[in-house]
Amino acid sequence: MLELAVDDHIILRQLQPENAPVLYRTLDTSRKALRRFLPWVDYNTNEDHSLRFIEMMLRKAEDQEAIAFGIWYNGQLCGVLDLHCWDHLLQKAEIGYWLAEHCRGKGIAVACCKVLISFAFENLKLNKVEIRFALENDRSARIPIKLGFTKEGILRHNARLHGQFVDMVVMGMLRSDWKY
Repeated sequence: MLELAVDDHIILRQLQPENAPVLYRTLDTSRKALRRFLPWVDYNTNEDHSLRFIEMMLRKAEDQEAIAFGIWYNGQLCGVLDLHCWDHLLQKAEIGYWLAEHCRGKGIAVACCKVLISFAFENLKLNKVEIRFALENDRSARIPIKLGFTKEGILRHNARLHGQFVDMVVMGMLRSDWKY
């Protein structure tokens, strides 16, 4: 199990099957807020769904396709940060994240992303990290902006949220531009 220390209060810990109950409860407490931009929330309706997600991400980690971390803030799980769509040929991957409502606005996501991006560049030898988000998701947009990412474009009708096509913003960071 991989762990990355963020600061004195935050640890990124690779999700394990025994985390499924607390992962589900954390998601469930913020379901309404998360649902707006994360369509998969509607399909995670019990602990078994969270367990299947964790098991899938562990398989993907073994195959070096993705890795999912629980965000532990003061000893409590408060969200998930993952590296996915890992392309070995292009040496790039995407970051995804979500936080429980009570942990938002504390700088947790930015701090965690800094550590994961550094890990991706230094340990995984990636050349590029991308963050994608729905055009209307202003909260999520602030994170790559604070991290110094470059807006690379808008992918029109590139996702579906609750039956509607939405545009996705792509922001990228190259290893040569990373300053943390």
